[in-house]
Amino acid sequence: MDDAAASRACRAGHVDAFRHFVDRYQGRALAHARLLTRNEADAADAAQDAFLDAFRALAAFDASRPFYAWFYVLLRNRCFKQRARRRTRSESGVLPEVAGDPDISPERMDLWRAIERLSPEDAELIVLKHLEGWTYEELSAALNVPRGTVMSRLYAARRRLQAGLAGGAS
Repeated sequence: MDDAAASRACRAGHVDAFRHFVDRYQGRALAHARLLTRNEADAADAAQDAFLDAFRALAAFDASRPFYAWFYVLLRNRCFKQRARRRTRSESGVLPEVAGDPDISPERMDLWRAIERLSPEDAELIVLKHLEGWTYEELSAALNVPRGTVMSRLYAARRRLQAGLAGGAS
């Protein structure tokens, strides 16, 4: 089943079809939530709440567009709410998950360490653009800012990432 078919099935009253979205996107959502909240428990809560939000708002989803881009806006909002409640950076985001990968190169590990040292906003831009492959238009829509703003923020985030890579991989 693809996203459009799952969306149609849900709208037709087959609530079990929503499982498709959870199964397909849960891992990705948790990784993004960890990156934004920097806290494992908050990430899990934000992802779960975002899936509930998506289920409730599925009628607003345009099935001709990618589900995850639409869902990401809900996830991002939930992550920022969790962060505002917690106001902490006590736990690492994605580094433990990456560090457990036996196939990861030392260079890739250095990159993830540098990403972890960025602000959540900078890390979000770097990961979505360069690791997830999002377009400027997709970023603009998800972040609700003009394309030019995305470009300038991404430029600044790249410079901070470069400085972090040059200044000291741990």
